[in-house]
Parts: sequence; structure tokens; C-alpha cells
Amino acid sequence: MTADQPAAGTAAGTAAPNRLRPRRSCLAVPGSNPRFLEKAQGLPADQVFLDLEDACAPLAKEGARHTVVKALNEGDWTGKTRVVRVNDWTTHWTYRDVITVVEGAGPHLDCIMLPKVQDAGQITALDLLLTQIEKTMGFEVGRIGIEAQIENARGLVNVDAIAAASPRLETIIFGPADFMASINMKSLVVGEQPPGYPADAYHYILMRILMAARAHDLQAIDGPYLQIRNTDGFRAVAERAAALGFDGKWVLHPGQIDIANEVYSPSQEDYDHAELILDAYAYFTSEEGGKKGSAMLGDEMIDEASRKMALVIAGKGRAAGMARTSTFEPPAA
Repeated sequence: MTADQPAAGTAAGTAAPNRLRPRRSCLAVPGSNPRFLEKAQGLPADQVFLDLEDACAPLAKEGARHTVVKALNEGDWTGKTRVVRVNDWTTHWTYRDVITVVEGAGPHLDCIMLPKVQDAGQITALDLLLTQIEKTMGFEVGRIGIEAQIENARGLVNVDAIAAASPRLETIIFGPADFMASINMKSLVVGEQPPGYPADAYHYILMRILMAARAHDLQAIDGPYLQIRNTDGFRAVAERAAALGFDGKWVLHPGQIDIANEVYSPSQEDYDHAELILDAYAYFTSEEGGKKGSAMLGDEMIDEASRKMALVIAGKGRAAGMARTSTFEPPAA
């Protein structure tokens, strides 16, 4: 199946396009904890995912499904992307997680997050199940997106096929803890560099995920930093992924949210400059501006490549709700 073909479960023409929602901060909330679910609604995270997987003990998983449905239906999640992380396909919980949550709260759900994705078939299977539920319940087919979490070596090797597996896909997520275990990395501190390696042990992994995501117009999200009191460490790890081009990062504690929102937003100066480039390029390529392919903006030459780069920065700033502090003035005749 190629990237432009519909997945087995999604009828052609019915799947919603990839939605580049703000995901600077993606807050993990245990699905079995009503108090945490209520508190999360008032926190400034771009995305909240209600977790039925690692954050729920096996004996609590069944009850957590119904707690999550209640929270989605009755909570105020205004301004947030609403996601539920189900259990992975190697368990016996997955199908019932999806059926209970989507049938019970489908209209109040944006995405299903699938952990430990190892091959494209696992995404296709989830797409098919979602489509059957949507048709049965009379929901819009294809509206609910999928987030794929890469957590082991096999998943990374197959990440290109995974990224192309369904038009529902919105993000590819790096899951560092399980990944470190899967490759026998010599470290017990999730996200930190292993001792004895002089370079960045995560660079290849992050770039591999980023390339697969960008090749299919998906977002790339970095996983959690477990030392929740170490805000300096969190910032350093977040800045590493942001510098490469990642769109956001998981947060496990309210103290990490503001840092993530800052790190994955452009600076005010960069945002203003990007908007000026877009305005200036639109003017100079117009009839009024002389139909130029390139032009000077102050001391800087801008062209089509400049416009593309500016679109990325401006898009991130707009998604973050930033306001311009400067305007473009066409040169005097």
C-alpha cells in the first residue's frame, strides 16, 4: 500500500486529512485516576492523553476504560487535543479498549494512541476496527486519528511502512524507555545519554522517526523524561529534539508543561521575522511588487526557499497563539 492509497479499513474519500494540531506539550494522565483526569482539564497542555496502558495496573484496566469515557464525555477539554492510549496489540486488552472508548465517547475523542507499534499491519488493524465502530455507531468515518508510538528496534526498522499505513495517522512518537530496553542500552535514566558513549546515542533514532514522519506529512513527538523534578534536564532533552525539528514532547508533570510550550514555540523575534518574510515575498512576487522571484528584505535576500522556511516558523507561532509585533511596509515608489 502506498501513502496515497486508503488503508484497508478506511473508505476512499472518507478519511480526514492529517491534522497538524498543536502538540508542543502532550500530557500523560492515568486513565484510572479521576482526580488526575479532572486536574488535567485545567492545565495548559496542548494535548492530553488518557492512558490505559503503562499508567494503569492490570487489575485496574477494565474499570479505567469507563472512567476515561466518563471524563471525555463530561469534562471540559476546550483547546486540547483529546487522546486515549490503548494497550498494544500483543495484549488481550486492545480490542476492548478501542470498542469501549470509541463507542462510549467517540464524538469527544480526537485520536487513539497505539503503543509499541512494530509493523504497518498493526496500524491497518486499528484503522479497520475504528472504521467498523464508526459505521456501526453512525459516527463520521475517518475523523478519529491514530498516533503511533515506536518503542523497540523492530518498530524503528519498519517506521517508514508504519508512517504510510493509514490516512488516519497524525503522529509518530518516540517511546524511549521501552526502546532503551529493547536494544540493551546501558542506562537506567530514561532520555539521558548512556555512560561511555561520547556522542548523542539518540540522534539516529530521533532522525529516523523525523524523516518517516515528514515524508508522510506527520508530526514527530519526543517521549517522556522521567526525572520530573529535574527541570533543567527536561529542558535540555526537549531542546535537543526541538532543534532537530520535532513538534512536541510528552510531559509527565505540570512543572514540565510551560517548558515544553516554550521550547517548541518560536521566539517572538523569529515569529515576527517569518511573518515579514511571507508578507514581503507575497508583495514582491505580485504585479504591484514587480513580479520578482527574489528580492531584498532589509539586508536579507528572500526567495521561494525563504518562503517555505518561513511558513514552518509562522505556522508554529500561529498554532501557539502568538501575536505579531511588526508589520511589512512596501517600499516607497
